[in-house]
Amino acid sequence: MSPGRLRILLVEDDEADAYLVRELFAEADLRVEMTVVSTLAEAVERIAAADCVLLDLGLPDAAGLDGLRRLLPAAQGAAICVLTGHGDGDLGAEAVAEGAQDYLIKGQVDGVLLARAVRYAVERKKADENARRLHEIELKQQESARLEHGLLPRPLVTTAAVRVDTFYQPGRRAELGGDFYDVVQTTPTRLALMVGDVCGHGVDEAALGVELRVAWRALVLAGVADDAILPAIEQVLISERNASEVFATLAMVTLDLTNGVGTVRLAGHPPPLLLTAGSVAAVPAHYGPVLGVFDHSERPPSDVRLPDEDWSLLLYTDGLIEGRSGECDRRLEVTGLQQLISTAQEEGVHRGELAKWLVARAAAANDGPLADDVAMLMVSPEPPVPVQVDQK
Repeated sequence: MSPGRLRILLVEDDEADAYLVRELFAEADLRVEMTVVSTLAEAVERIAAADCVLLDLGLPDAAGLDGLRRLLPAAQGAAICVLTGHGDGDLGAEAVAEGAQDYLIKGQVDGVLLARAVRYAVERKKADENARRLHEIELKQQESARLEHGLLPRPLVTTAAVRVDTFYQPGRRAELGGDFYDVVQTTPTRLALMVGDVCGHGVDEAALGVELRVAWRALVLAGVADDAILPAIEQVLISERNASEVFATLAMVTLDLTNGVGTVRLAGHPPPLLLTAGSVAAVPAHYGPVLGVFDHSERPPSDVRLPDEDWSLLLYTDGLIEGRSGECDRRLEVTGLQQLISTAQEEGVHRGELAKWLVARAAAANDGPLADDVAMLMVSPEPPVPVQVDQK
């Protein structure tokens, strides 16, 4: 087909009418490549190669609007302009209401009007398709926003003794993934926190992540024993996933602020990092299997002693450490993340900006945006507010 030439599919069983349409296009000097078929069945087979369909509403295998209704599902990007007989203007208007782009009455059309109608139909179809795509994008954005709110809730913390910093960034594919986190205060001095990651990307994975996060919060608030929470979350995963190969990783920490102890449970997830003045250490914790793969798995707890002051506990998803480090094309891994945090401490990066700083440095080492989603959760003690004594 020559550039700029419109591909016209004429669905017309009357040879005289088909000849007339050809002559009208020639009269208007409109560059077209026209294919003529006489039945609706042939039209359905050939419509994918057309820019515009001229559809007669009286065919051997379809009459009236029935032909249009049967052709529309196959139209995809093709515009449809119906051809009606004398006195059938109302039928043409009904056809437009059904989804056709325009209608023409046989015997009342010259070449200029036909050419204009075809161009209009094609452009209107493009505009309709663009509007539909825009609407789909808006709906997807709204859906993603709702899912993201479910994956990344506001921490349920009332104590002023700690500060909670959270961070989330989608991967370079810009698809919502299954990363999630949560923080729940259960007593004045006890906090439960976790981060998790459902394998894969997309709405299904995000929705499953929301279910796991909500289930975790409900179990914690209900006072379920810590040892029973991960097995319960695993049961939710198994019952709600849409494929048996879907799994999730999760890191859960319970902080006892009174005794300065953190209890860590890992399910296939990288260990939290304990940041103190001038040092960064991976919490030595038992590494349990991922959720949803093995039956009756054990994920024993590990305790870590917290310093009396000036510490932070960082939980993160593996999207942060799976990027390349630039050194022999190796991944950043936990050790590389520790080195980055040490550099941040030397440069005096504020803890509220640490997550954003880490992602920027990891992306720079990766020579581009990180491929996977990144979620981070950091808890730090807040110094007590000094009590002002009235001197009067």
